[in-house]
Amino acid sequence: MALNNFFEALYPKLLSTATQKKGERIILVVAIASFLIHLAIIYLIDLNIITLNSPSALLSNPIAAIYTPFSFILVYEVYLLIYYLPKSFSTYISKQYEIIVLIVIRRLFKDLSNLSLSSDWFKIKYDLQFTYDLLASMLLFYLIFLFRKESNKRFPAGEAEESNDNGLARFIKTKKILAASLVPVIVLVSVYSFVNWLLSTLQSASQAAESFKNINNVFFEQFFTILIVVDVILLLFSFFHTDEFHKIIRNSGFIISTILIRMSFSVDGMLNTLLIISAIVFGLIILLIYNQYEKHLSAENTRL
Repeated sequence: MALNNFFEALYPKLLSTATQKKGERIILVVAIASFLIHLAIIYLIDLNIITLNSPSALLSNPIAAIYTPFSFILVYEVYLLIYYLPKSFSTYISKQYEIIVLIVIRRLFKDLSNLSLSSDWFKIKYDLQFTYDLLASMLLFYLIFLFRKESNKRFPAGEAEESNDNGLARFIKTKKILAASLVPVIVLVSVYSFVNWLLSTLQSASQAAESFKNINNVFFEQFFTILIVVDVILLLFSFFHTDEFHKIIRNSGFIISTILIRMSFSVDGMLNTLLIISAIVFGLIILLIYNQYEKHLSAENTRL
């Protein structure tokens, strides 16, 4: 009980609108500064002022400098996901989709530094990955638009939902406690992931090369694992609020969607892209069917 009261008191300090606006300004400043620093390091290496035995592609091409500010933008998107968790479940899910799409776009900037402009475009691994990501980012952008459009649809509440206001209030309170407790967890995981990655880059040259190769997965592989746990907790607590079949299926479907996104970090190439697309398509279809249920139930209640 005392722990619940602690996180309830912590929530307005970590996830209020004022904190969100302040965090947005800080991230913007940090993102601009990190871009300029990354760019400066690249030019210092190019001028031989800084010497490295085998610099990564991220430190040899000025275009790759865009990767760093994008990483901080992703950090802010993670915060926004937690921020929207108690407010709107569909917005919370759409933020998951936005994060994975931004990861794909960030990867595009990384892959730009590895491109080989030749007639063998479709035979070179990095060129193929760039092509997959380029096409996928456009498709995913459109799928998220459709998801947000569907999630904004509202139908008149049925009698059962109206009579369960107390259950809804308790569920929102639970989501606030969960969101507040999630902030320190995410901070600890992000620090651990970064330190672990940094230490691996300071090992042998082969380990450093492998670390830079998998840099796109740093933190976010663990992050989506945490989201699966959060989604399951939300599903279980939602039973206190409602036992309506279509809502249970919607929430279960969103968990499957998150699992598919998490699985995408375990593979690369075309399979990685297909898993990400499949995750968002699955979530969109679940939402479309859910809205049809809501529309049908609303029409039935109107006739009654």
